[in-house]
Amino acid sequence: MSTQPDSGKPVSVAVIGAGMAGRSHAAGYRNVNTVFGAGLPPVRLAAIADANAELGADAARRYGYEKALPSWEAVAEDPTIDAVSIVVGNSLHRPIAEALVAAGKHVLCEKPLAGSITDARAMADLERSADVVTAVGYTFRRSPAIAAIRDHVQGGELGDLTLFSGRYWCDYATDPNGPLSWRFSGGAGSGALGDIGAHVIDTAEFIAGPVVAVSGASLSTQIGKRPLPLGAVVGHNAAPVSDELGKVENEDTASFTACFSSGLMGTFSVSRTAFGLPNGLAFDVLGLRGRAAFDQHRPAEYLFDDSQPDARTRGARQVIAGPQMPYFAGGYPMEAPGVGGGNAEMFVYQARAFLDQVAGVADPLPACATFADALRTMEVIQAVVESSRNGGATVEVPPVPAA
Repeated sequence: MSTQPDSGKPVSVAVIGAGMAGRSHAAGYRNVNTVFGAGLPPVRLAAIADANAELGADAARRYGYEKALPSWEAVAEDPTIDAVSIVVGNSLHRPIAEALVAAGKHVLCEKPLAGSITDARAMADLERSADVVTAVGYTFRRSPAIAAIRDHVQGGELGDLTLFSGRYWCDYATDPNGPLSWRFSGGAGSGALGDIGAHVIDTAEFIAGPVVAVSGASLSTQIGKRPLPLGAVVGHNAAPVSDELGKVENEDTASFTACFSSGLMGTFSVSRTAFGLPNGLAFDVLGLRGRAAFDQHRPAEYLFDDSQPDARTRGARQVIAGPQMPYFAGGYPMEAPGVGGGNAEMFVYQARAFLDQVAGVADPLPACATFADALRTMEVIQAVVESSRNGGATVEVPPVPAA
């Protein structure tokens, strides 16, 4: 069993996976001691592991890690490593997490939690018995604008909620000549729903509480076959492909309605074939006394409207991100409204929150999502798949067992 790092003793971290999201985790750890308060011990950037040796070595050099390792097993076997991010294909999450926990290492796993609902339930069971910190990477919880909207909702400023409408529209799969990577395998629910739908579902529950049932679900695939790649595919990047085509096994788009535990209704749509929208997470949350709206393509602001007494001034107002919002003060080198914001900062805040938990920092950031939280997201996804297979029937989402 790994012990809590002593005060002043470095926390040793590693990242398994050197692709697009893996590099984001690696950069996040590098910057954790530049944000927020004191109390976190020094961080030792120990290793980047990837089966692609060239990719791993480049990431280790780029982000200042001591070495590149050829496999995740090498990380699990290294007794000097305290905390690890898992940032590889979804089907590998469970075996890697089990090995790391058995080795006494703290684990931050990328979303979705696993490649199947069976594996996700096993990981939630593992968390209940683990004597280490286990967490899941839902970075949008660290957006100053999204966290501010959550504060508006929890403070009752919008009144009783009447509708949540969420969408995550991306265009990374619009090109039919794009390579058949692991993202296009795994069966219904593992495509756009698992990849980007997991984020909008978690964002909805973060703001409005748990989803208890879904209905009216529809899944579709616009590009049924894609060319096989000739080499490694990194993130959503293009890659050389062969003339041979392989079958796409999961959905390009999905839509459904949801009922929250409060009785609130929600509408959701996700797509990876949404032309012209590179990273289109967006939502509207409406209540009897106000509304708020967010679009990730404009991450440094949100729209807010409430019950203003003078009809001449009613309407949505642009609220610019600044030190009045969560994560901004102490999280940006230039603490001034209007300086922008984006994914890189959210990964830093997530890494800091995870290591705050690992090191037992006295005044930590809000804790990361747990394996149990991420299992709930996968239960929602599973319910959406079941609804789509049964003509849009209502399907209840089972509650995650109490810890």
